[in-house]
Formats: sequence, structure tokens, C-alpha cells
Amino acid sequence: MSAAQLYTKHTRVWIPDPDEVWRSAEIIKDYKEGDKSLHLKLEDETLYEYPIDLQGNELPFLRNPDILVGENDLTALSYLHEPAVLHNLKVRFLESNHIYTYCGIVLVAINPYGQLPIYEQDVIYAYSGQNMGDMDPHIFAVAEEAYKQMARDEKNQSIIVSGESGAGKTVSAKYTMRFFATVGGSASETNIEAKVLASSPIMEAIGNAKTTRNDNSSRFGKYIQIGFDKRYHIIGANMRTYLLEKSRVVFQAEDERNYHIFYQLCASASLPEFKDLGLTCAEDFFYASQGGDTSIDGMDDADDFEKTRHAFTLLGVKESHQMTLFRIIAAILHLGNLEIQAERDGDACSVSSEDEHLNNFCSLLGVEQSQMQHWLCHRKLITTAETYVKSMSVQQVVNARNALAKHIYAQLFNWIVQHINKALHTTTKQHSFIGVLDIYGFETFEVNSFEQFCINYANEKLQQQFNSHVFKLEQEEYMKEGIPWTLIDFYDNQPCIDLIEAKLGILDLLDEECKVPQGTDQNWAQKLYDRHATSQHFQKPRMSNTSFIVLHFADKVEYQSEGFLEKNRDTVYEEQINILKASKYQMVADLFQDEKDAAPTTSVGKGTSKINVRSARPVIKAANKEHKKTVGHQFRNSLHLLMETLNATTPHYVRCIKPNDEKLPFKFDPKRAVQQLRACGVLETIRISAAGFPSRWSYHDFFNRYRVLMKKRDLSKTDKKQICQILLEDLIKDPDKFQFGRTKIFFRAGQVAYLEKLRADKFRAATIMIQKTVRGWLQRVKYKRLRQAAIVIQRYVRGHLARRLAEHLRRTRAAIIFQKQYRMLRILRAFQRVRNATITIQAFARGMFVRRIYRKILAEHKTTILQKYVRGWLARTRFRRVRGATIVLQCYYRRMKARQELKALKIEARSAQHLKKLNIGMENKVVQLQRKIDEQNKEYKLLNEQLSTLTSAHSSEVEKLKKELVQYQQSHQGDGNQLVSLQEEMEHLRLELEKAHGERKVVEDSYDKEKDLLRKRISDLEEENALLKQEKEELNSRILCQSEDEFARNTVEENIQMKKELEEERSRYQNLVKEYSRLEQRYDNLRDEMTIIKQAPGHRRNPSNQSSLESDSNYPSVSTSEIGDTEDVIQQVEEAGMEKAAMDMTLFLKLQKRVRELEQERKKLQIQLEKKEQESKKSQVTEMKTEVASDHEDFAYNSLKRQELESENKKLKNELNELRKAIADRATQTNSPDDIQDSYNLLLNQLKSASEELEVRKEEVLILRTQIMKAAQQKESGKNMESITTNASWPNSDKHIDQEDAIEAYQGMCETNRLLEAQLQDQRREHEEEVEALKNQVDAMKEEMERQQQAFLQTLQLSPEVQVEFGLQQEITRLTNENLDLKELLEKLEKNEKKLKKQLKIYMKRVQDFEASQTTVPAERTWQKRTMQVAVQRKEKDFQGMLEYYKEDEPLLIRNLITDLKPQAVSATVPCLPAYILYMCIRHADYVNDDQKVHSLLTSTINGIKKVLKKHNDDFQMTSFWLANTCRFLHCLKQYSGDAGFMTQNTPKQNEHCLKNFDLTEYRQVLSHLSIQIYQQLIKIAEGILQPMIVSAVLENESIQGLSGVKPMGYRNRSSSMADGDSSYSLDALIRQLNTFHSIMCDQGLDPEIVQQVFKQLFYMINAVALNNLLLRKDVCSWSTGMQLRFNINQLEEWLRGKNLQQSGAAQTLEPLIQAAQLLQLKKKTSEDAEAICSLCTSLTKQQIVKILNLYTPMNEFEERVTVAFIRDIQAHLQERNDPPQLLLDFKHMFPVFFPFNPSSITMDTIHLPASLNLEFLNKV
Repeated sequence: MSAAQLYTKHTRVWIPDPDEVWRSAEIIKDYKEGDKSLHLKLEDETLYEYPIDLQGNELPFLRNPDILVGENDLTALSYLHEPAVLHNLKVRFLESNHIYTYCGIVLVAINPYGQLPIYEQDVIYAYSGQNMGDMDPHIFAVAEEAYKQMARDEKNQSIIVSGESGAGKTVSAKYTMRFFATVGGSASETNIEAKVLASSPIMEAIGNAKTTRNDNSSRFGKYIQIGFDKRYHIIGANMRTYLLEKSRVVFQAEDERNYHIFYQLCASASLPEFKDLGLTCAEDFFYASQGGDTSIDGMDDADDFEKTRHAFTLLGVKESHQMTLFRIIAAILHLGNLEIQAERDGDACSVSSEDEHLNNFCSLLGVEQSQMQHWLCHRKLITTAETYVKSMSVQQVVNARNALAKHIYAQLFNWIVQHINKALHTTTKQHSFIGVLDIYGFETFEVNSFEQFCINYANEKLQQQFNSHVFKLEQEEYMKEGIPWTLIDFYDNQPCIDLIEAKLGILDLLDEECKVPQGTDQNWAQKLYDRHATSQHFQKPRMSNTSFIVLHFADKVEYQSEGFLEKNRDTVYEEQINILKASKYQMVADLFQDEKDAAPTTSVGKGTSKINVRSARPVIKAANKEHKKTVGHQFRNSLHLLMETLNATTPHYVRCIKPNDEKLPFKFDPKRAVQQLRACGVLETIRISAAGFPSRWSYHDFFNRYRVLMKKRDLSKTDKKQICQILLEDLIKDPDKFQFGRTKIFFRAGQVAYLEKLRADKFRAATIMIQKTVRGWLQRVKYKRLRQAAIVIQRYVRGHLARRLAEHLRRTRAAIIFQKQYRMLRILRAFQRVRNATITIQAFARGMFVRRIYRKILAEHKTTILQKYVRGWLARTRFRRVRGATIVLQCYYRRMKARQELKALKIEARSAQHLKKLNIGMENKVVQLQRKIDEQNKEYKLLNEQLSTLTSAHSSEVEKLKKELVQYQQSHQGDGNQLVSLQEEMEHLRLELEKAHGERKVVEDSYDKEKDLLRKRISDLEEENALLKQEKEELNSRILCQSEDEFARNTVEENIQMKKELEEERSRYQNLVKEYSRLEQRYDNLRDEMTIIKQAPGHRRNPSNQSSLESDSNYPSVSTSEIGDTEDVIQQVEEAGMEKAAMDMTLFLKLQKRVRELEQERKKLQIQLEKKEQESKKSQVTEMKTEVASDHEDFAYNSLKRQELESENKKLKNELNELRKAIADRATQTNSPDDIQDSYNLLLNQLKSASEELEVRKEEVLILRTQIMKAAQQKESGKNMESITTNASWPNSDKHIDQEDAIEAYQGMCETNRLLEAQLQDQRREHEEEVEALKNQVDAMKEEMERQQQAFLQTLQLSPEVQVEFGLQQEITRLTNENLDLKELLEKLEKNEKKLKKQLKIYMKRVQDFEASQTTVPAERTWQKRTMQVAVQRKEKDFQGMLEYYKEDEPLLIRNLITDLKPQAVSATVPCLPAYILYMCIRHADYVNDDQKVHSLLTSTINGIKKVLKKHNDDFQMTSFWLANTCRFLHCLKQYSGDAGFMTQNTPKQNEHCLKNFDLTEYRQVLSHLSIQIYQQLIKIAEGILQPMIVSAVLENESIQGLSGVKPMGYRNRSSSMADGDSSYSLDALIRQLNTFHSIMCDQGLDPEIVQQVFKQLFYMINAVALNNLLLRKDVCSWSTGMQLRFNINQLEEWLRGKNLQQSGAAQTLEPLIQAAQLLQLKKKTSEDAEAICSLCTSLTKQQIVKILNLYTPMNEFEERVTVAFIRDIQAHLQERNDPPQLLLDFKHMFPVFFPFNPSSITMDTIHLPASLNLEFLNKV
């Protein structure tokens, strides 16, 4: 097309502008050939004439149509040039807040200078697995493309992130590594991805600093290789570093800082572990304060330091090494503060030995202070003859100090990088890697030195590689499509690179000058002028002889040569390094070892040199050893190595752009942006693309877009490629403007814009025709409507006039009637008024007379009452006087009688009969002394016999003693006094006994009184509490009556809230089950791996007593496990092993419950223990008074004899048990009834004889015990009497008989006293316990009453509505506590019931075993009766519906019914047939009461199902089949459990099929967990099948043909960047897949409720995936897509209605997607539209609504974009919403599943076993 055709009226163009770089204008007059200017109108309506150079004929750039503005890919623009690129980036950045844009293979990232919610974990998952062109541009999309190409092409990848300082390179690289760490997480437990991410804070601390352009600028380059294994999991990483800016350690410009680590350490100097570092604030150190402000807004150095230390720890750096690192960093700060004092002559200087910073420097590094002090100010000169030590000037010393500081920091930097690489290193073989290059961008400052030269040199190399790669991709695209290839001229910067690195280039001359002893920067600059003056990329400045200019690809840069030689040499004096080598700290010494070989050696394989990590293998010709030491040479070699690595990988480019220098969020400076776009190569990419065929369309998309331009006869053809060719040949006459490829059409720049113009003209003409026709139709409709309205008005007016006349006549007649009635009423009222007045006067007069009579009668009555009461008072006074005198006389008489009775009672109290009467009421004492009473009865007989003999002997002996006493008294009169004292002592003891009785009686009386008082108090409190409750109920009823409606509403809200909480609790519970199953699966995998590793070549056999099934599961036994028995549970854990017990969820729950019970018991026992300790202390005091030593020999003999008898008793018991066991074993082994009966009779005889012998032994033991007690008592009394009669000498004292006889009375008294004291203590203890318990009850009731009173007072102060709510809360709390108490009581009763059932089962089993063997031999009569009764009960049962099998057939049953079963084998039978068969087998095991069989079968069933699901973990049919069978099996266990709650719908026949012996509640819980796991696996399989179909079917599929238009696509949508093959799905395919799921689940008998929950979950996933994709794709956010989306959702809703699933809630899960479709279709202009959107889109969050509006893109020119003002209005309306911050929906969210009880109507006896199952070994009973 000619210029005259393009530059027509209304065409928009770009013209240069000094402020905005490019400015838009519109042509107001057609351009003609030869015109000298273009007539333009600017955007501010001003007119402008743009001059045209006639010789160059350079017309202004054309502007793209508005439909192409804001494209994701710049190469999709029709006109590719600088203003179009700049405008597109500006629109996306400012209007849509999109910071990422594609430019061919480059991702352009603009720094937003703010936080954006586009980097969350859900965004990573959204981009994972997606094609690069399908989603909006993002750094995650580039990372996913690299990851996908690595896995698909088996080739290493590289991501090159570049840009100038502050553009966001480091952040982009960090997010890239985070994506790889999330998507390619390590398969092992090494957590290598966390270590990769942990390296970032360390490298930022030691390598980043604040500059004038960036607060966190990376002052080094790094290349991180992330290694992957064959499964593409991260296994390790490696880092290389480039050109650390060491000069920043000793110098910082204004408003800049040193490296962050210095300030972090100073901010943490107050920590205790850093006290020895001698640090203060950063302002006190010269190396940290040269830039001025040492702080950064928004950055906390102390907090960052903690993160750095944590990262060091995570990477395995020891604490001691960390402290040494910090010591070295602190030493560098102290080194910068050294005070250097000049000497007089100026050629020498010194450092004071008392310098505090010198002392700190030497102590921190562990070096000798004197040597360091000397060699800081001196240097050594070595000649061929001798060695000199020379002093240095102040400036030389400062330079040497700075060089030492830089060298120490560089070595420390390298050491840290080396240890990071060690931590990230792996021994696993690396299969592939992805490299992330974070390299400095092109830099130009006012003063450019050696660092900027190296940086720009690296960018030259990278730009060359970038240009060649872009050119290569273009060539491959053309060759693939068969387009004739013409050489495209692109910029090659090889001459500039040769100027720098070629022989005798800038670097060579610099190295050569460094070798000259007296070389200077000026001499080197002069050599450059002489050598390269003729080079086209080298210039000499006019006004300087020490600078030079290099023309780089981006811009020309002037470099100052000062400092080039010094920085290239990087000189450090050897003497200072030798001092550091001799440090007493090993790590400091190791940093500087082998200094001469450090550069070439340390970097080999380690990556710790100053420049790079790996070996910098030279590519250019090798030089001598000194040549390698220069920084420039090392940098050149490492750069060549980097280029080799990049050339061996597939590169991906990220170009970071800094939008402004003020670091303001979302501010765009066009000048700075254009400068960076030119420097980073984006415009070069555009130029290369524009030189060929930049616009490319597939034939299908071109046909759909431009079919409106085709003729009807052409559309009838079937070959779309031919139709497109005919159209283009007709529209575009120049054949060079387009080319036809194999799959695409290629267009030159501007041709797509021309086609868009033709398409818009066609639409415009059609629109005008439609408008004309519609407007005429509207006018005709309007005329007809007006005519019809006029006729209707006339009809209604005439009718109104007639109705008004009739109304007047009716009102006249009504007025006459009203007057008549009114007059009558007035007369009637006057008469009634007079009559009522008369009646009232009569009533008042009659009342007055009656009241007078009444008052008189009342006065007489009152007088009579007064007289009555006075006379009564006088009579009562006289009666009281007489009664008082009588009472006094009675009291005196009764006191006399009481005294007499007291004396009688005291005498009676001394007798034992009275003691028995006192102790009759003591129930606890009766229990304790029952045995002693029996013993005393036996002793009584013996004692009577002994007493008769002793009495006769005693009488004779007494007479004898009297005679001797007379003789003794005559000879020893003083001994009589002692006898008197003994008698007095006995009398004293009697008095004490009487006193004890009195005290006991007092205590009993006080106890009774207190008890009565407490009971009375409790009754009062109960009455008061009842009154309070009654008042509370009255108040509640009153309040409830007032606010009944509000209460109902609150109740509904509370029910909704409770349902929500229940759902959340169920969700948490099922998540725990899911996590448990995942851990169990992981445990199985690890166990399999360990088995494979440990498996030996030979055959290894398991022990015979260990079941192979038990290794997979550990479910508790049915009949032998007791829930509340802790010992059984612990024994079960020990027997099963910790490995199995950890897997038993039910056992864990029991233990947890038992722990709570034991904790409560422990507290109770602790209280009881404290009471016992107090009582023991009291008893010890009393026992110490009465404890006397006994005869140890006799006592030991008797004790030994008793022990022997007890041991014999135990032996007899053991023998009895062994006999029982032997007979039982024999009974099970033999079938002979005679032998069994004989054995049983023998057992009974032996048992009878053993019992008789046991009784004899017991009697002997009792006799021995009584004798022992008697002997012990006698010895005690003997000892006591010896102490009493130590000075007495009795006659015949050698016999000891008289002495014992004399003190028998005393022994009896002591024994009686002890018994009374013991009884009294027991009663006192019981009384104290009861009193304490009553006090506790009283206190508890007081607290309860106070709490209720406070609650009542608070309730009265509240409003009625709140009173109702508060009362309900109190009532709910009370009922909850009561329910908990009842629940505890119920649990205890259940435990006792189960324990009794367990014992009953054991006894029944023994009886049944014996009964099975005894069929012919008659037994005893009673035994026959009992067995016959049991047999009769068995015959009454219905045994139908049970399957019998042998124990050895169980593996075969599991294999045929579960493991090898295919769903197709039972498709023609009853649904869930395996579940019914399994239940019938369980029922038979229950019938025979075989708990082991039940346990084994259930365990094998569960393990078998798990194995099948693990084997078929991607088979939907198999998973659905076993979900249905597991649920049915669970329903059967509930339906036939015997629980009344599950038997409501059973038939009488089904009730007969219930389990009789076993309670399988625990196994129902296990099966419920298994059902949840199967359900989750089913959902996972279904989601895996549906997820690839959703986006294509719901968003992209064109269900309504011709509705959606196709826009031009960029490079990222071309086939070269996408996988081969068509992966598009239609909505019909998605619905067919849903039909397949539905039919499978219904055919297999899955419960309808579960089917509904499955589809609710799947439809939620469809909604989440589609909406997330919509929120991340600009190309689908249009009006036509909204229409298409709404139609597709209607199809899905119609499918739900057709399958009767509308009640499942699946349609509600699509609500956010429906609202998103409506939002795309709504009008988006006015404030009313904003309000409508806000009220409609309630299911969308604020972020989602704004995101969709920002992404909204017109597909045609007739649609309008959403303005920024409208979006701001929407945000203002949505400001009050409290939506969650995340943008995307969690498509992995899973609703909690609920399995409702669904009983079956099938009876077990009607089920038929098909022969195909191979279950012939099952016998139907």
C-alpha cells in the first residue's frame, strides 16, 4: 500500500516530543505525495504541522488501533516500533497495573515499587503446568516454560535476568527460585529447596548495599544452577559469583551505604554474645558512615540480622564459624578507624600502640599487635642482592589499609559462597539443571571507572548472545513454516567486543601496563589513543587526556582512567597477609592460605574465587602466572566460561525496567524507560521481528476473525486455507506483504492494521444499515403507541363524566338520610343523659345511708375484740407463772434421778457388753471385725477350758500367795507401798477409760448436731435455690413473651452458625484423616524401600506366629479388648509393637481417653494421700507410746511356718490351674466323649479334695495367727511389767508364773483401751471425712449460688433481648455440664457392662466347647439340664444368611473377593455384592463367637481394599466400586449392629440377621476413615481427568459459533513455544466425561447423597480453575467471552437438572463464575453501573472484581475500554467489604464429606453367589 493510502484523514500517528519522547496526533487532512508537511491535531486539540523531509521521505510512525493497545505480547502489535512499544508498556503499567509484558522471547518486568498480591502460593500453582501464552505475562510463566522445556526436551535451561540497579533483578531471580522450589520440591527429606531460598538473605547481607538508585542493590553478579534428578525434583544447587565491588568496603558515595552486613552487626551489637566485638552504632565507624545517613526507611537491620543468622544455621554453618565471621566483619570496621600519625618529614608515619581500634582489630583476628602495627606503616622491598624495609607515607598507608580491608572482605565473601555451595551440594547424580543469572545491567554514570567498564563489557557479551539467539529463533520459525528465508541485517557488536578483549585490546594493554614497574593510568590512556584511535567504537574526548569513550550497543560511555591500574592489580602487601596467616584462629588463617595459588586453584570445582565459583578455564591464549592475577583477566575468563554455559543451554530472558528514579509506585518516566529499553535489547528484538514477518495467524484464527470480509461463494468451500488465500490475494495486491506457511499466514508490519481497518469499515457499514432499519421500526412503533393512547384517553374521559353525574345523585339522597338519622340520635342522647343523672343521684344517696350504719356496727365489733385479747393476756400470764414453778420442781427431781442413773451407767460402761451396744451402729467396724469375731468364738472355747483349770490353780495359788505376802510384809513393809501404787495405776486407767467414753459421747453428740445443722442449711439453700430458679423461670417466660420473634430469629442464626461450625469441624477432622492416610501411605512406601534395601539374596521367612496381615494393620480385638482398661491397652501396645500401635487410631483414642481418667484419679489419690499422711503422723505418735519389743525368735518361727503354709496353698492353686488347662487342651485335641467325661470327673474329684485341703490349711493359718498375736501381746505386756517391777523381788520369781498371773488384769485393760482408741479414731476419721465432704458440698453450693446471683443481677441490668440470649447461654451451659456428667456415668456403666459381657462370653465359649464334644455320654443331672437349655436356644435361631469358611481359606477369600476382583465381574448382580458377602462371613463368625476370626477377617478386608486402591490409584471405576462397597459394608454393620437407632427401617427378617455377640463400633470408625480416604482418592482421580479439560471447554470452546472474535497473537502463542498436539476440549466432551462419572457411580450402587457430594466438589473445582484462569488471562476477559461463558454454565446447570442433582449444591458453587460472566457483560460507564456491579457481584471479592475490570479487553472497535475513573469508583464502593486478601480461589479445597446412614432393603438369605467369583469354599448355612 502506498503512503497516500495509509496517511489519510483520521489516521493517528506518533511524533517526537522532548518531554514525553513520543506524542500521539491525528491527521486532519489526507496526505499526498510531495506534500512538505502533515496537518495534525494533537490530543489537546491544538493544530500542528509536522514537516516532512522530501529527500528521506520519513513519515511519522503510525499508531496501532485501540483494539491492539495493551497486548500481552509486543510482537502482536501490527506496527512494531519504539513509540508503539513504549505506549503499550505505559498503558499496561499505569492503567491496568500490569508489570509484566512479553516482547517475543523476552519478559519485560517493570518495577512497581510496591507490594502486589501476584506472588502467592496459589498463583504458583495456577501457572504450573500451563503453556506460556495461555496466561498473562508473569515471571512464573517464564520459570514454568524453562521447567517444562527441561522436562520435555531433556536440555538444560538458563534464565537471564538483567537490568540496571533498582530495576528489580534480584527480586525477579528470587521469585524464580521460589517457583522452582515449590514446583520441583525435593523428593527426599533434605529440604534442599529451603536451603536454596535461604541463601538469598545471606547473599543480600554480604553482597547488597544501598545506592542512589536502589536501597538493596546487588553489587555482584551471580549465576545459580539448580540441579534436578530424573524425576525433575530439586537435588542441589551451585552458585558462581562475578566481580564483587570491593571498593565499596572502604568508600561510599553520598547517600549510599556499605554492605548491609556491617549495619546489621552494628544494630545487634548490644546482644550479649557480641559484647566482645567492641562495636557501637554505625555512625562511629569510618567505613560505614561516609555516605551520610546509615539507616534505610522501611528496613530493620536488627531484624534482618536475625534472618541472616537463621539462614546461616539452616545452611549448616556452625555457631563458632558464625561468630568468627562476625569477628572478621567487626575487625574490618575497626581497621577503618585506625589513626595514622604522620612524622615530621612526611615520608613516614606510625600507628599508636594504644590505639583502641588497633587493639580490637588484632584481638578479633587473633594476630600479634606489634607486628601488625609495624607492617601497616612499612613495606618490604626485595632486590636480587638484599631486602629493604621502607617506611610509607600517610597516603600509602591509607591505601595499604584500604587494600587490606578489601582483601579480607573479598576472602570472607568467597568463604561464605564456598560454604553455601557445600550446603547445596548433593551426591546424587544431576540429570539436568536450570541456571538463573542475576547480572548487572548496562551502567553509565557521571564518573565511570573500572567496575562500570567490566559491567558494560559483560553486557556486550550477553547482548551478542541475545541477538544471535533471537535471529536463530526467527530463522527456525521461517524454515519450519517453509517461508523463503531472506537474510535479515541485525546489529552485531563483535567489533566492540574485539576492542575490549582481542589481542592488544583495552584489557591486554591494561595488563601490560600493570606489569610495567612505573606504569601509570595516564601512560595506559595514551597507549589506548595511539592504538585504537581509528576504531569506530573508540573515541578520545576533546577536553581530557586521561579519559576515553567506548561506543557500546546501548550508548557511548566515557571512562576515567584514574584507578584502573590499581583496581586491576588488586595489590595487597605480602607482609600483612603473612601476619593474618599466623592468626591463632584457624578459620582466619585458612582464609589466607596458599595466597599465590588462590585464584587458579580455589576456584576449581569449588567456586570460591573472588570472581567466580567454578574453574575459570581460559578460552583465550594462556598467559604467564602474573598475568592471571589481574582482575580483568580473571573476569574475562569467567565471562567466557559463563557464555559457554549459556550457549549450551536454552536461554530465557527477563529484562527489568526501572520506571522512575524517585522510587515512586506506579509512576512512569518515558525518557528513563526508553533509555533502558534501548540498553537491554528489547527494541533490537522488535527491530529484528519487524524486519521480517512479525504478524502471524493460524488459518483457523484468521478465518474466524476476517470471515466478514469474505464472499458468500467463498465461504461455501471446505478448505479454509484456500479461502484465506483467495481473500488475501483479493485484498492485498502486493504479494511481498504476506506469505503462506504450512500452518500460518505471515504478514509484514502494518498489514494486520490494514485488515483491521477493512473489517472495521465493514462492521461500520453493517452497523449503519442496522441502525437505519431499527430507527424506522422504532418510529412506527412510537406512532402506533400514541394513536392507541389517544383512543384510550377519550374512552376513559367520557366514562369519567358519566360516573361523576351518578355520584352527585347518590350523594344528595345520602345527605337527606344522614340528616334524619342525626336529628333522631341527638334527641335520644339528651333523654339518656337526664335519665343517667337521676339514677346516679339516687345511688350516691342510698350508699351514704348504708355506710353510716356499717361504721357503727364496725366500731362495736372492734370494742369486743379488744376486750377479748386483754382477758386472754391476763389468763396466759397467770398460767406462765404456775408452769414455771412446776418446771423448776421437775428439774430438781430429774437432776437427782439423772445423777443416780449416771452412776449406774458408769458402772455399766466398764463392761464389754456395753461396748458392744455402742459399737452396734458402726457398720464399717462390723465389716472389719467380722473375722475377729469368728476367731474369738473359737478362742472362747479354749479360754473357758483354760480358765476352769487356771481358776482352780489360781485359788490355791492365791491362798499360798496370801501367806507368803503376810510373811513378806512382815519382813519388807516397804514393798506394800509399791502394790498400792500398782492398784492406784489400775484405778487411774479405769478413770481414763471412763473419760474416753465421755469424750466419745460428746463427739457423737457434736457430730449429730453439726450434721443436723448442715442438713438444715442445705435444705434452706435448696429452698432458696428453688425460689431463685422459679423467679428466673418467671423472668425468662416474661422476657420470652416480649421477644418471641427475635428469639426465633436468633435461634435460626445460631442454628446456621452451629451448622457452619459442624462443617468446619468435619472438614478439620477429614483433613486429619487425609493427613493420616498420607502419612500411612508414606510409611508404606518407606517400608517397601527399606525392604528392598535390606532384602538378602536368600529366602527370608517370617516367624510362624506373626501374621502377614498384622504387619499392615493393627485393629483391636473385638471381645478381648476393653475400652477403659489401661493395663489391657498398654499390654496390647507392647505386644503389637510401637510401629503398629502408632498406626492404630482407635487405640490412640482409647489411650487419650484413659489418660484423662487417670489424671482425675491421680488428683483424687493425691488428696487421699495427703489425708493418710496426716493420719499416719497421728497414729505414729500413738504407736510410739505403745510399741514394745517382742520375742524375735518365737515370732520368726511362727511367721516362717505361716509363710510355708501360704506357699503350699499357692502351689495347690497352680496345680489346679494346670490340671484345668491340660484337660481343656485334651478336650480340644481328642474327639472321644468317654475320655472327656473321665477327665472331667477326675478334675471335679481333685478339685473337691483340693478344696477340703485348702479349708484345713486356712484353719491352721488362722490358729497360727491367733497364737502369734497372743504371744506377741504377752511379750509386750511382759516387757511392760518388767519396767514396772524392776525393784520388786517376788517369791519363786525364777518360775515367772506368779508375775504373769498378777498382770493378766492389766493386759486385759490395755487391750480394751487399745480397741476403744482404735474404734474412736475410726469413728473420728469417718466423722471428719463426712464433715469435710459436707463442707465441700456447702462451699460448692455457695459458689454456685453466688454465681447464679451475680448472673441474675447482670441479667437484670441487661436489655430484654440480651437477657433472653444470656439466659439461653446459661441454660445451655448447665445442660452441657449435666450431659457431660451423665456421659461419664454412662461410660462407666458401659465399661462395667462390657467387662461383664466379656466374662460372660468367655464362660459361654467354654460351655459351648464342652457341649460340642459331649453328644453321647450322659453327665450329671444339673449339667444335662444346662446343656439342654443352651441347645434349645440355639435351635430357635434362624441361621439363614450366613457364609461359613475355614480359617485357612481366608487369604483365598480376600484374593477372589477383593484383590483380583474386577467391577465388570459383578456388574450384572446385586450392587455392592462383595460388601454383602463379607458381612455374611462376619455374621457366621459372630454366630460361632470366634473373635479372632472376626478380627482377622476385618483386618484382612481393610488391608486388601487399601492394596487394591494403591494399585489402581488412577482408576476411577475401581475407586468408585470400592467406595460403594465400603460404604455398603459400613451400612450393614450399622443396620445389623443391634442398635435401635439403626434398626428403625428393618423388617422382622432383617432384625433376625443382627450380630449377637460382638460390638463392632471401633471397626465402624475404621471403615468410616477408610471411606473418607477412598472418597478423597476418587475426587483426586476425577479432578486429574477434568482439570485439563476445564479451561478449554468452559472458557475457550466456541459453543455459540461466530460469537467470539480472535485477536492477533504474539510470539508466545506460536507453536514453537508450545507443545505439539491439539489439547483443546469442547463443552460436550466435558459433559460426556461427567456423564461417564455419573453412570459409573450409579451403576455401582453408590449412595445418592455421596454422588451429590462428589459432583458438588467437582463443580467447585470447575468453578475455581475456570475463574482462576479468567483472572490471569487478558484475552478471555471480553463481552463475547462473558456471553459464551454464561451459555456454557447454563449447559452445566441443565445437566445437573437432568441428572436430578440440583439439590446437591453444585450449582451454588458456580456462582462466582456466573457473576464473573455477568460482570463481563454489564455496562461499565456510569456511577449507577458501578452500584449495580457491586450489588450483583456478591460472591466475588474486591480484588477479583477490580482484576477482571483491569483485564477487560474489547474484541472489536465498537466496544469501549473500562476507564480508570470507573475502576476507582468501583474500589470506593467496595471499600467497606472485608474480603480475604487472596486473588485466586483455592481449587484444591475439599468440602467435608458426610456419609449418611442408608439401610438396605435386601435380606441376606436372598443373595445369590455367582460362580464367576470362585467362592465354592463358602458354605451357606
